[in-house]
Amino acid sequence: MVYVVIMGGGRVGLKLASSLSKAGQDVTLIENDPRVCEEAATNIDALVICGNGTDVKTLEEANVKDTDIFVAATGNDEANLLACILVKDHNPQKIIARVSDPTHENIFRKVGVDSVVSPELTAASYLEKLIIRPKIADLVILGKGNAELLDIPVENPKVVGKTVGELSPTKDYIICALYRHGDEDITIPQQDMVLEEGFKISILIKTEAIKRVVKMFIQ
Repeated sequence: MVYVVIMGGGRVGLKLASSLSKAGQDVTLIENDPRVCEEAATNIDALVICGNGTDVKTLEEANVKDTDIFVAATGNDEANLLACILVKDHNPQKIIARVSDPTHENIFRKVGVDSVVSPELTAASYLEKLIIRPKIADLVILGKGNAELLDIPVENPKVVGKTVGELSPTKDYIICALYRHGDEDITIPQQDMVLEEGFKISILIKTEAIKRVVKMFIQ
């Protein structure tokens, strides 16, 4: 179980809070609209704090010093940025921010935000995947949501030492690229390439098979 604090009770924030709480995560939602707070408290199994997420006292009330993951999900970039800066001092495992203006993305990354998502990618299901599957570095939802491109580490001893040809392609996934941790040089895999521990792979997976396929490569 992880402790997640979500700032913003809009459509994305509410859906994310609901999904995470149903998945058994410990969730706190911060929202400054009393009407939205009342609705959220009634419908979501989460602690709902009615207040401003850029206010230090509100963040203290949300116990951000113990949060594992902080999500700034409002539609206001300035508010999201300030909240992320304040929360950064408490060293959470991950900070995720929604950014309405793509030109602001670099600013968020410079202050230490781990994942920045634009309006096109702020579906609650996308944010949920960033939280539930933390070992997955990047994720792109393709088509109508029936396939996803993931970057995952090769950790499972059962696949270490096997060739790309032995593992891919299948009807559920295909290995598109591989690279070592910390190495920016990406290799287009050949059938005889051997997967080694320390590799990361970019893999295209049918959404319905994600849990099973990811488990093959991650311990």
